[in-house]
Amino acid sequence: MERKVNYLVNWLREQFKQANVKGLVVGLSGGLDSALVANLIKQAVPDHSLAVIMPCESQTEDLEHARALVEQAQIADLTIDLTDSYQQLYQTIHDTVKVHSTFNQEHDQLARANLKARLRMATLYTIATNHQYLVVGTDNAAEWYTGYFTKYGDGGVDINPLVHLTKNEVKQMAEFVGVPSAITEKQPSAGLWEGQTDEDEMGTSYDYIDRYLKGESVPERDREIIERMHHRSAHKRKIAATPDKFNG
Repeated sequence: MERKVNYLVNWLREQFKQANVKGLVVGLSGGLDSALVANLIKQAVPDHSLAVIMPCESQTEDLEHARALVEQAQIADLTIDLTDSYQQLYQTIHDTVKVHSTFNQEHDQLARANLKARLRMATLYTIATNHQYLVVGTDNAAEWYTGYFTKYGDGGVDINPLVHLTKNEVKQMAEFVGVPSAITEKQPSAGLWEGQTDEDEMGTSYDYIDRYLKGESVPERDREIIERMHHRSAHKRKIAATPDKFNG
């Protein structure tokens, strides 16, 4: 595990040098993946790493966990409450769509969740530009493969160190670097709406996704869910599609 940590820390340090920037920044949610990334960037560039906490109608527990992680990792931090900005922006969009009679209640919860994720990423990039830092992502192998991330939200980053780690490997590494047990043992959730959990939303478990990615057998129902998510989210793992140049 120490070799794995050192490999990622050195990789982050190399990305930092190659990009000719001044540091690395990560959005800190209070969850497992961002907790690990905060520890890794702190090791990679100790004096130029930053964690940004961005509550947006967030649960009190998530904020407490994020602040506990800041103390554990001894990383510089900023807190920017996006709740008012989000609510004002959403209401403006919602009211305009309703005026044009195109509001779709069925899609509203997902639209709200994606707006939160994209607002957070816009905030991170504004801070990154100010500091001349790279934005570091937190998506693990299970999330990347299934597309369980918001396009141009938590998926819109400069570099992504965890993309080859299963959820269980992330947990093991987080425990190794000292992430508090309150974070490593909590049920995975993006915190996008009350009561939301990753596994309920996906319809399968991280354990089954991890096993699938390792080539192990999983129940047929879960295999179908995983493969369907992978195919439907292919566009998220690519840059915007463009046509071939017209030469006619």
